[in-house]
Amino acid sequence: MRIILYTGKGGVGKTSVAAATACKIAKQGKKVLVMSTDQAHSLGDSFDIKLSNDPAKITDNLYAMEVDSVLENESAWGNIRNYIEKLMVFKTEKTIETEELLVFPGFEELLSLLKIKDIYDSKEYDVLIVDCAPTGETMSLLKFSDLFKWWMEKLFPIKRKGAKIAGPIIQTTMKIPMPKDDVFDDMEKLYSKIDELHKLLLNKEVVSIRIVTTTEKIVIKEAKRSFSYLHLFDYNVDSIIINRILPEKSLNGYFEKWSVFQKKAIEDICNSFYGIPVFKLELLNDELRKYEMLSDTGDKLYGDINIEKVLFQEKIFSIEKNSEGYDLKINMPFVDKKDLNLSQKGDEIAISIKNERRSLALPSKLQSKEITGAKYEDGKLSIYFA
Repeated sequence: MRIILYTGKGGVGKTSVAAATACKIAKQGKKVLVMSTDQAHSLGDSFDIKLSNDPAKITDNLYAMEVDSVLENESAWGNIRNYIEKLMVFKTEKTIETEELLVFPGFEELLSLLKIKDIYDSKEYDVLIVDCAPTGETMSLLKFSDLFKWWMEKLFPIKRKGAKIAGPIIQTTMKIPMPKDDVFDDMEKLYSKIDELHKLLLNKEVVSIRIVTTTEKIVIKEAKRSFSYLHLFDYNVDSIIINRILPEKSLNGYFEKWSVFQKKAIEDICNSFYGIPVFKLELLNDELRKYEMLSDTGDKLYGDINIEKVLFQEKIFSIEKNSEGYDLKINMPFVDKKDLNLSQKGDEIAISIKNERRSLALPSKLQSKEITGAKYEDGKLSIYFA
């Protein structure tokens, strides 16, 4: 089973692109489920039908659903949720505010992502297309599994042991309910599920992420940052989609200045993501909704390319800490180092090879650092920061 995640800055049209992709793959005979994990669901609006937490058939081979985070929350929390609720109401009464407080920020989105693992395990579909939340939220969720893993491995055993020893005393003297074994058991099950999801998302043969952008500078900058962060956490980004490109015939009169601006923006994207497939979609003269239009758009966007395949898979860069700072290593085979030029501006570095220029948004840990040196050998460019 293939899993393809679509993400991008809010408002770039990733839901429409994800839906169009699902339509194209389904027409090729694969059984496809397109799923929205964004809390502000718009997938149903794209197909112009009402969707729920259960897959609905759109047409032959194509199904769609919008994950209900409230239902997923209730089923995943189990005894953990009940225990936290006891803590919150042990000296007061249960109210609607209590229910709201039990929905922790970011946790709903995480539970929505856990649905990916359930669908993958069911083996019911050939391809799962996921319309993710905007990039900022997606980044937080993809990093959460690492944080949760550390908490469970380092602190959880201490907490469990401490609850067994001190629990009866605290419960008797302070009248605070202490967690029982079933609460800890549910916590371990939840941890196991998150860990399995994390391993699945890192499986580059199965999962790839596609970033949707437009030609606006602020959106391109976000796309570059997203790519750097995803790459840093070893997730595979296998293509970039430039959406809402103004057609040439529309770039007259009032929009004439956009012609040069848009051309430079597209060049910047192609140079920055050099080697990674870049797909372009022009702004349509009508709203992108309903199956027929989404299906036509999928054909326009991808042409004859088999888009269910992993389109790109390569470790482009890595970061290593050394005694003086950091070493950023970039894979750049077959380059004559005499042709290499390197510069840094703000949170980006630019690498030029003759007439080709590549920009790379630096991960946050390097943005406050300065380049102190660089070396090219064995097909790798090493840049030193301090």
